[in-house]
Amino acid sequence: MTISMYQVSVPVFLKTLVNLAAILDKAETFAAARKVDPSVLLGYRLAPDMLKLSQQVQIASDHAKRASARLAGIEAPVYEDNEASFADLKARIDKTLAFINTLKPEQIDGSEARDITLKVGGVNRTLGGQTYLLHNALPNFFFHVTTAYAILRHCGVEIGKKDFIGQIYN
Repeated sequence: MTISMYQVSVPVFLKTLVNLAAILDKAETFAAARKVDPSVLLGYRLAPDMLKLSQQVQIASDHAKRASARLAGIEAPVYEDNEASFADLKARIDKTLAFINTLKPEQIDGSEARDITLKVGGVNRTLGGQTYLLHNALPNFFFHVTTAYAILRHCGVEIGKKDFIGQIYN
């Protein structure tokens, strides 16, 4: 059985973003129950040189929409990075989900060899589509989702591996 570029990108981004939104719901509930100002969680970072929770979610969203768009050979929508609440972050995830859901397999399948040019450290770097997806887009996406999860887990939000992975289905 072969696996397509669409199958290893779009459904993965969709499922993981849905799980991230559910994790944010739990964080919002946690903050309300413990009378913690949500801005404390949204501004929390694991280390002084790391980005805060809200930025981790923004960047995860950006990687999902940009990777999907690049593989489809279209422009990704641009969002302002002005989310200041859990509701704002979930709305951003919803916009990202809506955009990614517009993409059809035929737009992405066959993009294995499509040239994807990125600006990395101020320098343009061109990768084939498969290399870009497997060695840049997915690792970056999961880094930021995992970091958002880790921030909330560190702050005491009762989440676990099941929340991160979500329902397993075929």
